[in-house]
Amino acid sequence: MYKSLAEIIDCVTKKNIPFWKCVQKEDCIELGISEEEAFSRMQGMYEAMRSADEGYEDTLYSQSGLVGTDGKKVHDARIKGQLLCGDFIGKVMERAIKMGESNACMKRIVAAPTAGSCGVIPAVFLTIQEEKGYTDEQMTEALYVAAGIGGVIANRAFLAGAAGGCQAEIGSASSMAAGAVAYLMGGDAKVIANAAALAMKNLLGLACDPVAGLVEVPCVKRNVMGAVNAMTSADLALAGVMSRIPPDEVFDAMRAIGRAMPENIRETGLGGLAGTPTGVELREKLTGM
Repeated sequence: MYKSLAEIIDCVTKKNIPFWKCVQKEDCIELGISEEEAFSRMQGMYEAMRSADEGYEDTLYSQSGLVGTDGKKVHDARIKGQLLCGDFIGKVMERAIKMGESNACMKRIVAAPTAGSCGVIPAVFLTIQEEKGYTDEQMTEALYVAAGIGGVIANRAFLAGAAGGCQAEIGSASSMAAGAVAYLMGGDAKVIANAAALAMKNLLGLACDPVAGLVEVPCVKRNVMGAVNAMTSADLALAGVMSRIPPDEVFDAMRAIGRAMPENIRETGLGGLAGTPTGVELREKLTGM
């Protein structure tokens, strides 16, 4: 597994192959499988994301009752033309919240990279494919790009909220999605890396503070923020806006910030929003604690 985006960029330059292919070759070595089998597995992952999106139930609530039906509300507002962000970003928002709700309602999702951040990549990928007409093969290539970025983040920092706060979950997912969008839109390896860096920079320091310890509030709605942030970050990089701090150093900063975070805002369900009067009241009601 690559330890830096600089290594992937070096692979792209020296071997004259796409960013996704560098990631795939490393994956094949690690898993001991052929490129064909690896690609088929990754495409299956994308198909599972699509299936999860299509399987959203707009009347379903989570067991706690804290999450459910908001995806339908965003859908209805989008159809009526009420969203200031417009139809395209509206679809991204809608899909992100739907996937987060499906996770909370115990439906099948793809952890990308975690269950708590499962809505970011599918929302971005499914919507851009729908809008731009990319093939499933192109989307699978983009998923490799996302996976390569996620692998570097995991190597240099962490992906779990318990280790580094929500910046490690939503931040990583947003970074992965941003780089993948940059790839789909024709960005080179440098643009891909900078899109990932810009997305992560925007979410540095984000606390993980689930109310009652459940991956519901505010987790579901943060997927919307992560997805939209990915789109804007990709646009910036594609326009030529680069991160002044090198991408790998941005990930290192995320690690340092995560280590400095108090434990009560690292998925313990004690601080942040979970520690507000209403958050405490909900925890006592739902858990008896």
